[in-house]
Amino acid sequence: MEVEPIKDLKKIQAMKVLLRNKSLRDEAMFVLGINTALRISDLLTLKVGDVVNEKGKMLDSVEIQEQKTAKMKQFQLNKSVKDTLSCYLKTRSNCTRDEPLFPSRNGGGPLCRWRARDILHEAGEAVGLDRIGTHSLRKTFGYHVYKKSCGNLGLVQKLLNHATSGDTLRYIGIDKEEMDATYMDLNL
Repeated sequence: MEVEPIKDLKKIQAMKVLLRNKSLRDEAMFVLGINTALRISDLLTLKVGDVVNEKGKMLDSVEIQEQKTAKMKQFQLNKSVKDTLSCYLKTRSNCTRDEPLFPSRNGGGPLCRWRARDILHEAGEAVGLDRIGTHSLRKTFGYHVYKKSCGNLGLVQKLLNHATSGDTLRYIGIDKEEMDATYMDLNL
């Protein structure tokens, strides 16, 4: 199944609330994912020390080596991410900086990608979305950057590290229907 970005901001907010009520860990994973474009493999291998300093203060930016590309990636933590992570990490006051940011409830390591997929898919279904998975986080980031930047495809392509703009348009779910609506809305 091809997953899609979450285009509706109300659905994003509904998912945040649903995930928060179920688990602050799950909400934090969702919020960090949709605000950073990290692949799930990179998101789930983050350590607590990747987002907070030695004194427990939230960092402004994070730098990691991407697993898929082996490239270094640096990204900012916005207010939404910082607020959500701070709230979540208060519940983990005894954790060390070397522990997984998103630990498995079974202990012994980070949340596995299959469980993360199930968490996101179930939350998506609960708010009326049926094509949601772990890659929806990255696609949601791309879609909303595209919209907020007034269609700056080059910016989105660079942030997602895509080779072509066509790949980026397909990836973020800009389809014929939206392109047709653009023609109809222009009216110069």
